[in-house]
Amino acid sequence: MAELNLPRPTDAELEILKVLWRRGPSTVREVFDDLSAVKTTGYTTMLKLMQIMSDKGLVRRDETARAHVYAAALAEDETQRQLIGDLLRRAFDGSAKRLVLQALSTERASADELVEIRQMLDELERGER
Repeated sequence: MAELNLPRPTDAELEILKVLWRRGPSTVREVFDDLSAVKTTGYTTMLKLMQIMSDKGLVRRDETARAHVYAAALAEDETQRQLIGDLLRRAFDGSAKRLVLQALSTERASADELVEIRQMLDELERGER
């Protein structure tokens, strides 16, 4: 899929997108119920936020049913790529090395994650990615 130049989601919008990626297309009520266990946002606030996200192009809204169904406009990995690309340019002057070193020094990687990182680096070095 061609990368769309969508606006960077806010923290609250990202929480909603995480629910949509996990659940798939969902109504506002379903997203609200999912997030109400960890957030104290009201239903009407959630509805307005999802309408704004639709206007921004972050979600698609299916209006064929009485309860509108929302779906993330981009897959999770595509959104992550956009967020990382933006962070890379803004905070690290485009240096992937600096970003990776900072990430690994900030949060300890598990042994499994380190194996995966080494495999990815090997593949990149061989031109396989």
